[in-house]
Amino acid sequence: MTFRVLGALCATLFVVQAWPAWSQGQGNGALTLPRALQKAASANPRLVASDRTIGMADGRREQANALPNPTVGFEIDNFASGQSGVVGGVETTLQLSQLIELGGKRDARVQAALGDYDNARLEREATRLELLSETAIAFVEALSAQRRIQILDRQVAALEKLVPLMQRRVEAGASSPAEVSRTQAAVGMARLERERARTALAVARRELATLMGLDKPDFAAVSGDFGRISRPVPLDNAIKAIDDNPQLMRWTAVRARRDAELLSARLKAVPDVTASVGWRYYGQTGDNALRLSASLPIPVLDRNRGGIREAQEAAQKTEAEKAINRLTLIAVVGKAHDSANGALQQVDLLRRTILPAARATLATIEVGHGQGRFTLLEILDAYRLVADAELLEHDALASFHTSVATIEGLIASPIQLAKAR
Repeated sequence: MTFRVLGALCATLFVVQAWPAWSQGQGNGALTLPRALQKAASANPRLVASDRTIGMADGRREQANALPNPTVGFEIDNFASGQSGVVGGVETTLQLSQLIELGGKRDARVQAALGDYDNARLEREATRLELLSETAIAFVEALSAQRRIQILDRQVAALEKLVPLMQRRVEAGASSPAEVSRTQAAVGMARLERERARTALAVARRELATLMGLDKPDFAAVSGDFGRISRPVPLDNAIKAIDDNPQLMRWTAVRARRDAELLSARLKAVPDVTASVGWRYYGQTGDNALRLSASLPIPVLDRNRGGIREAQEAAQKTEAEKAINRLTLIAVVGKAHDSANGALQQVDLLRRTILPAARATLATIEVGHGQGRFTLLEILDAYRLVADAELLEHDALASFHTSVATIEGLIASPIQLAKAR
């Protein structure tokens, strides 16, 4: 599952669709998605903690297989003579005792520890998958913020070109000074949006660096093809793939552990035998004797009924917990799948109709404004229309890529994409 998970997330839409962009990014210090995933998988302390958890479970598994230690005892009888002289010579006893577990208690204990170990191992895989998915999403957010700044840079540059034009029109008496102020205000608002986007990029870069195990970002930018999209597989296929998620697979190990704990609870009522062998020395006569004994508790007052009932409820609870977990994952996958399809429809509508119409309108008004046929308000509205449409397309692309990364992180497999648009 480890290599499958890493391969799955490395085969996200950036990997499938952006090989040329990666090659260019490697030379200018830009971070690519495969490199981000590799760093996260090797340096994030969450995986180190999960490895230690597995080690702890392995230690419990080893300890569960251990036999009880033998007990050695030493006794001296008739150590002091009584005044009546009735007490005879000293009797010395050296005794070795061993608890013998009956009913298969040790085997049940070992099986419970094995289930605990398997659960820890699968939880580690779930943590790894979650970490890689979070890293892919953080990468998308950083790339999204970076691209948003580029869009706003173009908007600011286009508006800044209007300021000297409007000043010349005012000097020529063709426009009022208020139009210059309005243009400057539009430029200021665009710059403000760009500063907000830069702040969002700084936050996204820091979050990505944290997932990669870094104190601060060591990369100048991120590199990926943000504009390529394709339709994901049907939702039913994604739901079927959820059963391979280690979050669900671990419940098999949990059930095995709880079944073994139930068996241990039932076997607790089976008494264990304590066998002893000893040597006794009679000081008065100088004789030696062999001493044998055996003892076991009588299971009358405590037959561990409460412990058995608790273990039964825990074992039966497992299926309900697995069902809850599965429904939660299905809800997340369904929501992400709906978001991805909705984003695809938005991008398709924007690219087919809205963006071409907005850009054509802007081009017409720019030419007409130079000829005095359109007002400043009309050209500013045209610029705003194009900028809003481009940002809407950008937001839809960000939603799509985030949804894809979420789905891949849950089904542990790259989404089979149709022909890229």
